[in-house]
Amino acid sequence: MKILMTGHRGFVGRHFLKHLQGHTLTLIDIQEGKDARDFFRYNETHYDLVIHLAAVVGGRATIEGNPLALAVDLSIDAEMASWALRTRPAQIIYFSSSAAYPVALQDGTNRRALQENDIDLRAIATPDLTYGWAKLTGEMLCDYLRQEGINVLVVRPFSGYASDQALDYPFPSLIQRAHEKQNPLVVWGSIETVRDWIHIDDVVEASLLFARHRLSVTVNLCTGIPTSFATLAAMMAEERGYSPVIKALEDKPRGVAHRVGNTTLLHSLGYTPKITIEEGVSRALFVASQM
Repeated sequence: MKILMTGHRGFVGRHFLKHLQGHTLTLIDIQEGKDARDFFRYNETHYDLVIHLAAVVGGRATIEGNPLALAVDLSIDAEMASWALRTRPAQIIYFSSSAAYPVALQDGTNRRALQENDIDLRAIATPDLTYGWAKLTGEMLCDYLRQEGINVLVVRPFSGYASDQALDYPFPSLIQRAHEKQNPLVVWGSIETVRDWIHIDDVVEASLLFARHRLSVTVNLCTGIPTSFATLAAMMAEERGYSPVIKALEDKPRGVAHRVGNTTLLHSLGYTPKITIEEGVSRALFVASQM
């Protein structure tokens, strides 16, 4: 296939590349001096598959501490949508985020799994800061593309992770502290904060499976399993063979209290994540021990 991927140098993109050998690839990434917006403004090529990952991203510190840095995501997605309308690719995978969900459903008072129809593009509720707004706007553009007859798979990954993720994110930073047997073992914000951890291999495998079937839907990529930061830290410490005090740095950004995905649609479409958080922790600590 003729495949376009934007943002291939990022965490998710690097893992996609492992699965795309043998295809004709066009790769666009700002880290190589190629701005996706310039590509979309002038390119007229028809592609069999577009994997659109290009975005300004960052951990919680960036989302809360430098929100305007993420505003450029709006222009990237707007250019992508205009280009897609011109060139009509056969299939698009658009990476949204669980940050697009309304924060009012994630304050910890009603601990239920978020399902796809909790976002109603006709009655918008406040998402998670500028990153959430950018992804929500991108989803709206994708919905318009669908109305024009273009297949767009919108995926909403929850807390994706792996051993090669940047230390801006909680999983790898916790792995590093546990590997060093730090005591206390610190987490940001609150030990009671809950997330739904899905390994990046499952994120990529599910996305490509649905794209092969030409699905034009919006689907959570998640496990449906709530794991608090206290539980995650304790799991890492146990795997490392020590028993630290687990302490929260309450002056650090914490994000929403409870973010877990509903897996009903994901499972009905034929995918169940394979890598448990326990296995993911074990893998990551093994990699850390080899460095």
